[in-house]
Amino acid sequence: MTAPAAPAPDNTAERCALWRAMHVQVDDAPHVLEDEVGLRLLDPAPDWRERPDMEPTATRGFRAAMVSRARFVEDLVERASERGVDQYVILGAGLDTLAQRRPDLAARLDIYEVDQPGPQSWKRARLEALDYGVPPRLHLVPVDFEAKESWWDGLTAAGFDPRRPAVVVSTGVAMYLTREATAATLEQTAELAPGSTLALSFILPPELIDAADRSGMETSKKGASAAGTPFRSFYAPEDMLALARGAGFGTAEHVPGTELATRYFSARADALRPSSGEDFLVATT
Repeated sequence: MTAPAAPAPDNTAERCALWRAMHVQVDDAPHVLEDEVGLRLLDPAPDWRERPDMEPTATRGFRAAMVSRARFVEDLVERASERGVDQYVILGAGLDTLAQRRPDLAARLDIYEVDQPGPQSWKRARLEALDYGVPPRLHLVPVDFEAKESWWDGLTAAGFDPRRPAVVVSTGVAMYLTREATAATLEQTAELAPGSTLALSFILPPELIDAADRSGMETSKKGASAAGTPFRSFYAPEDMLALARGAGFGTAEHVPGTELATRYFSARADALRPSSGEDFLVATT
């Protein structure tokens, strides 16, 4: 009897991967990030670009936001690697593709992709089927968050060394978690070796989002609820900074999404800009 196929990544992970591919296919060069690996992993129907959530004009701000946050994380990891940090942890990895797109960087890192067991099994099978494989320094770490399994225990079982510095990243996750769960993640990460960095994205309350982007954020909220993954938490920057300092981080910095827009999009001729509403906490031990 054939075993059932592992569940594919959820709608959010799929949409983000397709938006990254859309950036390459429909936006003008230079591209902030070139990532069509997720598209190859998903292998959607030929008409995938005709989906309502892929409409090029309506979604341009969202896909710009996805590629800017991915590029920001990639730049941060590369700078840390240049300092000698060689452990990179992705909480809620989804369809992250750094290991496939940047073999030069991945060769210097132990990459730990933490995600639910089903999507992890699906991704492993797709990597093997497309001949990317799973090299020794890429660790797919299955953790059943719904069963309250410990991501920390999963990491250490996979070979992660908490005595050595690491970069830990969580993007597009905090809004689905309670404030208590995010605080617990911060407290755990703050115990890492000195020289470690956490980069965590969070969603601003509606009143702090640019007026032009509020309707889009409301649509995202409704879509998340309809998919059974409602947004639970929103943070003003000072609230997130207070959580990080309370967790014990040595330094904590707020990086606005508008800063990423300036960094990666200011010289573009096509006026492509990321939508506002998602900012970063960058904290160090």
